[in-house]
Amino acid sequence: MPDFAYTARTLTGQKVTGMIAAQSEREAISLLAGKTLFPLEVAVGKDYLAPGAKLKVRGNVMAGVYNQLAALLRSGVPLLRSLAVLRDQTSNKNLKAILTEVHHRVEDGASMADVMQRFPKAFSEMAVNMVRAGQEGGFLEDALERVSSFTELQEELKGRTMSAIAYPIILGTVGTAVVSGLIIFFVPKFAVMFDKLRERGELPWMTDALLNFSNFSRQWGWLVLIAAAVAWAFAYIRLQTEEGRLLSDRLKLKMPVAGSIFQAFAVARFCRVLGTLLHNGVPILKALEISRDASGNKVISQAVAAAAENISSGHTLAQPLASSGHFPKMVVEMIAVAEESNTLDKVLVDMADGIERRTTRQLDLLVKLLEPLMLVILAAVILMVVIALLVPIIKMAGALG
Repeated sequence: MPDFAYTARTLTGQKVTGMIAAQSEREAISLLAGKTLFPLEVAVGKDYLAPGAKLKVRGNVMAGVYNQLAALLRSGVPLLRSLAVLRDQTSNKNLKAILTEVHHRVEDGASMADVMQRFPKAFSEMAVNMVRAGQEGGFLEDALERVSSFTELQEELKGRTMSAIAYPIILGTVGTAVVSGLIIFFVPKFAVMFDKLRERGELPWMTDALLNFSNFSRQWGWLVLIAAAVAWAFAYIRLQTEEGRLLSDRLKLKMPVAGSIFQAFAVARFCRVLGTLLHNGVPILKALEISRDASGNKVISQAVAAAAENISSGHTLAQPLASSGHFPKMVVEMIAVAEESNTLDKVLVDMADGIERRTTRQLDLLVKLLEPLMLVILAAVILMVVIALLVPIIKMAGALG
């Protein structure tokens, strides 16, 4: 919807200027007339920022913004003044630009939710719809506090997950670099020493295999790296498509051990977002549309979309979720009971809390088991390299003795 800059006069004859969103110039004039303004000039205006501007703000920063805005509104500070206070006190350039845009457009009569929707990298779809519901229902402060709490929980969960897998990633990277250095730079120095043993057929098979692999790595390693980079680029491009993401998410759910963790986190995100939206008055079909994308898994999203179609036909939510096979039986049973008792919003949030706690414990245990396993594998690889080099050296020393 384009924006129109206008100059108009009020009933008292005062000249005013501003921006108004409308489909056409005629509609803009009609909207101004509805505000008892007499337009003198109406023209297509320029955005303060381009619609959908890719200004990104971290989730933990946005959680603070939602919380501070809710506190200001609850203290009786008007919305425009609250936005101006947050804009002036922030040192984040992206956030300052976004809040400036929000302030200008709300001042010109636009809905705060509509302006937030222009910046998907900062305001999630859930936040936009909860703010819209809060504005329409008169509970904007409560809606903002819930968005803040939800965002903080998501960021905390993300932080715990990243800290849990950081050490295995570092260990794997360092281990790969050490082993690669041994094979490419250290092992070839023994090749000349072992030539006579190879000619007599006395070179151990392990040593021969190690030398051949080292020689291959030195000659063709660059080609392998290029092929790996091309494969990674192809996979990355493929994952940007709907088919690629669907295939990737399906494979994630079928992975041994890790698949159940991926599934649990996706179901927990869906339950939390759906419960939060329902609690704040968002209609269930709209809430399902938002929460299915919040799950972060295309397979789960398709199951929720099918459930939404069934609800439109008058069915319950639990039945299609159970038939999809992607939701744990306990979750489906609790949803069924909650639908009968009309406590779906509360039960969904409580389930999300329980699933996240259990899955986080499983993830911590898996990582604790993975760390010593990686150390054992790394030590075994290095030991094999050492043995492959020492055995022929010992054999040569024995022959000389």
